[in-house]
Amino acid sequence: MALPKRVKMVEVGARDGLQNEPGSVPAAVKAALIDRLAAAGLTAIEAGAFVSPKWVPQMADSAEVMALIQRRPGVSYPVLVPNEKGLKAALAAGAEEIALFAAASETFSRKNTNCSIAESMARAEPVAARALAAGLRVRGYVSCVLGCPYEGEIAAGAVAEVAGRLLEMGCYEVSLGDTIGVGTPGKARAMLAAVADRVPRAQLAVHFHDTYGQALANILACLEDGVAVVDSSVAGLGGCPYAPGAAGNVASEDVLYMLDGLGIETGVDLEALVAAGGFICESLGREPVSKVARALAARASGRDHE
Repeated sequence: MALPKRVKMVEVGARDGLQNEPGSVPAAVKAALIDRLAAAGLTAIEAGAFVSPKWVPQMADSAEVMALIQRRPGVSYPVLVPNEKGLKAALAAGAEEIALFAAASETFSRKNTNCSIAESMARAEPVAARALAAGLRVRGYVSCVLGCPYEGEIAAGAVAEVAGRLLEMGCYEVSLGDTIGVGTPGKARAMLAAVADRVPRAQLAVHFHDTYGQALANILACLEDGVAVVDSSVAGLGGCPYAPGAAGNVASEDVLYMLDGLGIETGVDLEALVAAGGFICESLGREPVSKVARALAARASGRDHE
């Protein structure tokens, strides 16, 4: 299958990335990051999560962030919603798109949401129905699609079942997440083939972590097999909580550099994206994980000394 001519990049750094950082980031900084990402050309930017502040304190100010961002026409700002209480808060904050999440691993589901996969599906159904009735778009996430920190390998059929249920609930798109970054191109392709029996490839996205350095290879394999939506995180924000010290989300800059090199359109400007990553890394007092950002910085530094 030929590579897609255009890929939609879904930016998850301001939510999935920052919620895994050890400290909280001021709402004004989050909003400024989101505005910079939109200015760089990204058209789908996760803006927050309406979850329990007890469990995810980093996202407690999501309503404030939503009020501060300068919304651009043609840009979606989805927020993660775990239940009907979260949906009510998201609606009050003016959300136009929500994301629901489920796991393909029974153990992971119980440890992270305190319920079975079946129970999580039952909880999600009324949330999806009410969101759709209110005119919101609904996106779905499936975690642990290529491995679980508790169960090891996950059967592709289990992933397909959860993804299919999310599609049936009305999700316009289902993102397949390699939560602990153990996937390889061959395993990713096999999983994708199984899921595509339940969900059309045109409605699938991929979300890879780079724990073993396989994220870009996995993304390329899935692009070759018909996927045209990729989740990524600016500056590689967000670690992998199950492998201390390991890399987490694949860096948006690295994904964009690869896509640009393949001649695939994204509408995203690399220089502006790198600058947005630099902004948030300076705020966090850390270096970007992105190899592209580091290489460009090193090149610029070299020129300064010529």
